[in-house]
Amino acid sequence: MSYGPNYSGLFRHAADYVDKILRGAKPADLPVEQPTKFELVVNLTTAKALGLTIPETFLARTDEVIE
Repeated sequence: MSYGPNYSGLFRHAADYVDKILRGAKPADLPVEQPTKFELVVNLTTAKALGLTIPETFLARTDEVIE
């Protein structure tokens, strides 16, 4: 199980920062941003190998299920 930021969103924000810097903005003037979207990923194969059962209601809330 993993809970963390959406990396594709972080890369998009990084590209925005690079674009602003290349257009002449000073890096010190750019605001620091926190991730706004987080993802929950569950690996069912590993959970079954460990003898864990994940409730269906929990799986319904996940962003990605690895089988």
